[in-house]
Amino acid sequence: MTRRLINRHPSAGSALILGALPFILLALAYVFFSATRLADNPDDKLLPAVSQMVDTAVRMATQPDQRSGNVLLWADTYASLKRLFLGLSVSTLVALVAGVAIGLVPYVRAWVAPVVGVISLVPPMAILPILFITFGLDELSKVMLIIIGITPFMIRDMAARVAEMPSELLIKAQTLGASTWQIVTRVIVPQILPRLFDSLRLQLGTAWLFLISAEAIAATEGLGYRIFLVRRYLAMDVILPYVAWITLLAFLMDFGLRKLNTTAFPWLTRRAG
Repeated sequence: MTRRLINRHPSAGSALILGALPFILLALAYVFFSATRLADNPDDKLLPAVSQMVDTAVRMATQPDQRSGNVLLWADTYASLKRLFLGLSVSTLVALVAGVAIGLVPYVRAWVAPVVGVISLVPPMAILPILFITFGLDELSKVMLIIIGITPFMIRDMAARVAEMPSELLIKAQTLGASTWQIVTRVIVPQILPRLFDSLRLQLGTAWLFLISAEAIAATEGLGYRIFLVRRYLAMDVILPYVAWITLLAFLMDFGLRKLNTTAFPWLTRRAG
């Protein structure tokens, strides 16, 4: 039998090399084009040398700012992560409760599902001025943008997961005398919690987008604020390390959620295998 390409799997070492290759090529391309531009114009700011970016990143991570007294990288990281974690926590809780209710209870589905569907179609950035007017320019408006931006999609995802559950499970639970609350806590929630973490992982990039956008418009600290503050000076030696730092934080959060899913719900991995 001919081994088709779709049936061939790379070894662990090959997979590692294939995964690292695009990043190596991007790094080499950047070094090449940066060196070319700097050779023509040593004062070029568009593609700073890697050594310059490293020096700037080390300075911002170790030396206090003369005006505020804070170490900027860590102060900005703390401010952004605090807003992000609060928004993600509220969104996850609301998505779990509302998703289970919509997916399980027909009356709730008929009442709430249309509203959630319409809200999910509203571009969150379009209502950002309304959030600033309603909640002010402090922390609440930034957190609300994250919540409004990702919660409707997580609710719809959770409701769909609940609706897809085999009806036999619910019938057996009712036959054994389980109440609605017992069905929710002992049948539904344990089954959809892994999917809830997967849904949260899928929304991480969107949450970061809304956070950076809100910080760019109205903030006095934060990763997005810093990027848009220095852009007027074309300080790419600050912008690029900050973008790389945000990417690393997002990757670590995604990796942590994936590991949490694998550790907390090993049965899901075994069943998938």
